Amino acid sequence: MRQVFSRWPSLAETSAGALPDPDGLPAWMTATAPRRWPITVRDLAVSALLVFAPTILAAISASQFSERRDVALATGAAALLTAVLAILSMMRLKRETLHCRRQYGEIFERAGISMWREDWTAVAEAVMALRQAGVRDLESHFANRPDELRALKARVMIRDVNAFTLEETGAPGKDVYIGPLDRLLPETDQTFVQWLVAFSRGDRFFRSEAHLTTTEGVEIDTLFTAMLPRDLAGFSNIVVTSVDITAYKKAQARLVAAQADAAKTSRISTANAFSASVAHEVNSPLAAILANAQAAQRLLRATPMDITEAAAALQDVVTQAARARDVVARITSHFSKSPGSFAPVDIVQVARNANLLVETDLRSHGAVVHLAAPDDLPLALADPVQIQQVFVNLMLNAAQAMGDWPGRRDITVTLRVAQSSLTVDVTDTGPGVAPDRRAQIFEPFHSTKPGGMGMGLAICRNCLDAHGGDIWVDQVPGGGAAFHFTLPIAHG
Repeated sequence: MRQVFSRWPSLAETSAGALPDPDGLPAWMTATAPRRWPITVRDLAVSALLVFAPTILAAISASQFSERRDVALATGAAALLTAVLAILSMMRLKRETLHCRRQYGEIFERAGISMWREDWTAVAEAVMALRQAGVRDLESHFANRPDELRALKARVMIRDVNAFTLEETGAPGKDVYIGPLDRLLPETDQTFVQWLVAFSRGDRFFRSEAHLTTTEGVEIDTLFTAMLPRDLAGFSNIVVTSVDITAYKKAQARLVAAQADAAKTSRISTANAFSASVAHEVNSPLAAILANAQAAQRLLRATPMDITEAAAALQDVVTQAARARDVVARITSHFSKSPGSFAPVDIVQVARNANLLVETDLRSHGAVVHLAAPDDLPLALADPVQIQQVFVNLMLNAAQAMGDWPGRRDITVTLRVAQSSLTVDVTDTGPGVAPDRRAQIFEPFHSTKPGGMGMGLAICRNCLDAHGGDIWVDQVPGGGAAFHFTLPIAHG
């Protein structure tokens, strides 16, 4: 199973205590719940001793009272003492129990971090059933069954949240949060399936970034983490901690924007300097061409014509024109399409990175990406930067195409091997592409979007042409566009 998708990936892979059994199931699926009957028998034995011992002593005292009063009194005193000790012991146990509960409650309620108690039992049972049925790649399984994933999300129950959660979000009471988890996760959430992947792998803890919807309908970004249970019973009480990182991310976005503006200013300055250099290099031969051409005209109009000097002037025109041509060729070579740096590349990771790059844009369009890829997918021979750009363009196009489309806005990215090549399918649930437009959309400057430049798909085709691959579009059965492209497999 590949690394769980996350902006904050967990450093805890499957630990020694959660290694799968010989059948490939994680340890928590085969672990037996701790036996409670030894504890129950012990508690009953202690209780019986504390209850029946005074009774027996009291009976002995009563039977001996008429015969041996001193023995009876001693036995009665022992019975009374035993009863007092039993009462004191029970009171101490009760105090300790209340103290433990109070301590736990104080830790939960007074912690300066948002804490949630959640019941994932139904989801854990579903994951176990799939694994026992032979399904190992849960991400691919649910990528093709998004409605099943949404149904599972509704079965996660929030049992409690602490006071800090209410204070941080401004919620009036806990009842706002208690209930199904799917009420709080927006449709664009992409982390829920990664919980299932972590369960399936038997990870010891899970950490990632998610966005939640507050009671006012505002989406906030959170960093959350949770220790994962060691047996099925533990899934009924998973404690999740959450940190609101919305302000941090906005600050990071402003920093990135400032850096982009600075880079843009630098590029403009460089372009101005470059333009001045080009103008200087081209203007010199052009001025010489103009002067020699004018001189040749004068020499040819003269009486008598000076053919020798005119020919020399025209030869200078040819020389300077060749110089200008060389200048243009040298400049063009700097901006020509380079073949790129091809190397064996994990195309699944490239797709994940592209998803992270456009996550904010996808969320703004209400779109969610589902990724399906087998574990044994071979590496591609590709330039990761160029192929990442292909993924970015196709995901953004899909999200924009579904912007005003009713219903679910699912983007499914499927990676597979077909005919000795890696094939990538990017499908959506939008209106699709009309058959008469499918041959045109890969041409430069062809766009149906207001303000669109029509270069995105043309860039995709150029990148894939450089890789020896192909790209085409057709229709998803039932509606929606399906873009496909191929890449060569890295051998050796």
